Amino acid sequence: VQLQASGGGLVQTGGSLRLSCTIPERTISDFAVGWFRQAPGKEREFVAAIGWSGGSTFYADLIKGRFTISRDNAKNTVDLQMNNLQRADTAVYYCAADPRGRKRGAIEDMGDYWGKGTLVTVSS
Repeated sequence: VQLQASGGGLVQTGGSLRLSCTIPERTISDFAVGWFRQAPGKEREFVAAIGWSGGSTFYADLIKGRFTISRDNAKNTVDLQMNNLQRADTAVYYCAADPRGRKRGAIEDMGDYWGKGTLVTVSS
């Protein structure tokens, strides 16, 4: 299972971007999906996640109130809307997925499947 993340780019401080994650040839609603990011020289960190049904969402404190994770079943994607971007948000963003029924002790530990990331650069 290979995920595909898209939507990254260059944006000014205070701007917005919308990232999308899809799983080719799979129905993404069969998976819990999370977004992670890795900034240069730093470890990968959890950003947000959404459960299989879409009713449960989880956010890292650093981005709470600025980012929103959601499902678009018509497009078969899980999207991350990022508003009021700051330079500290500059990173490669990855999406990860767990199949329906996969149990985790902590949502941050999710990720049976990963894709290549998409680069988000926030300039001043």
